[in-house]
Amino acid sequence: MPIVDVVDSKKKKVGTVDLPSEVFGCKPHVPLVHEAVVMQRACDRQGTASTLRRGEVSGSGKKPWKQKHTGRARAGSLRSPVWRHGGTVFGPKPRSYAFGMPRKKYRAALQSALSAKALEGNVVVVSDLTINQAKTKLLANALTQLGISGTALLVVGDANSHLVQAGRNLSGITILRPEELNVYDVLRCHSLIIPQSELNRVKEVWS
Repeated sequence: MPIVDVVDSKKKKVGTVDLPSEVFGCKPHVPLVHEAVVMQRACDRQGTASTLRRGEVSGSGKKPWKQKHTGRARAGSLRSPVWRHGGTVFGPKPRSYAFGMPRKKYRAALQSALSAKALEGNVVVVSDLTINQAKTKLLANALTQLGISGTALLVVGDANSHLVQAGRNLSGITILRPEELNVYDVLRCHSLIIPQSELNRVKEVWS
């Protein structure tokens, strides 16, 4: 069971806590994590790319010249893909790139990602992290006092609406509820900040 320090808002150690081994004590499974990231990124694709096929470009359907005795190559349409301004062959059309994976596999992938963060020592457990007003400057100052300088993922509960609103304009900071944790956001952040009061909820949702 991983043991980490609990710090206050000024990065002063106030105790230790055992991270749930069901979530933070698993052996990282790299191929499973990779599959989950590919799935998430595919689901995020808009899939709006569109090209015109030979039946959709403008142009006459008349045969440009007769088949034989002109000395030129045979041609049957001005909209042929081999011609300039012709249609596209096998070009993209709007479609969905989304695919899914079993819930148990995704849960195991997230547990692997969280466990990797714990092994790297990038899980920060704070005793209390609150701000009086929903202002970005207040949250930025609070993170600076915690020693957070790079990208970070902050796990907050439903009651901390000020943190959610303040973090919307803060570059490099992602704020999620325990139910919204996902593999991609966990991997792309440097530090994972979890209030001590939310550890039980994380264990309840993802164990």
